[in-house]
Amino acid sequence: MYSIVLVDDHIVLRNALASIINRLDNFMVLFEADNGKDFIDQIEFNIVPDIVLLDITMPEMDGYATAAWIKKHHPKVKVMALSMMDNETSIIRMISNGAKGFLVKNAKTEELVYALNEIMKKGFYFNDYVNSKIAKAIQSPDEESVGEMPMESIMLTPKEVEFLIQICTEKSHKEIAEHMQVSHRTVDYYRDTLFNKIGVKTRIGLVIHAFKTGIVKF
Repeated sequence: MYSIVLVDDHIVLRNALASIINRLDNFMVLFEADNGKDFIDQIEFNIVPDIVLLDITMPEMDGYATAAWIKKHHPKVKVMALSMMDNETSIIRMISNGAKGFLVKNAKTEELVYALNEIMKKGFYFNDYVNSKIAKAIQSPDEESVGEMPMESIMLTPKEVEFLIQICTEKSHKEIAEHMQVSHRTVDYYRDTLFNKIGVKTRIGLVIHAFKTGIVKF
């Protein structure tokens, strides 16, 4: 039986999720929290959960700060970001802070159940926003895949590695260009070259590859 903690300031949604989860054979809700601060206060008196379903936008202590705290103090806990936001910036920031999965709040019950099982079985779960090739690399770590390819075999240049590190932040392409002291066109060139070398089509794909190969640490 895997234990789950729900951290969300929307009580109605939280209660609905708890009801669904507690009806499952292999999952149970350990406790619920209104925000990150409430979670930290409660975790001191409870068993550490296997999974934390974590809302991003909350008062007092949001999901970004809470995920970072969990990563530092309980790194074995699998954080699943749960939010209405599905933009690249929010996903990248949550992954950077240690989230192992991302699920939008309007996901169907079937996807929630599937996501919980996948994050325990494979260690990762990302919805369809992540392209299929990256998802396969995450979900099949024992198979030969792009996500498991050693860095040297891809032959990345130092500048490409630097760009890959920067793409894992919240910086825009313009800000990355300024940081690297190159033109916006050069940054686009690095992006397109990495798309081809790594075999992905999105910024999220590059981010996942950077984490999977250890270029950027969880």
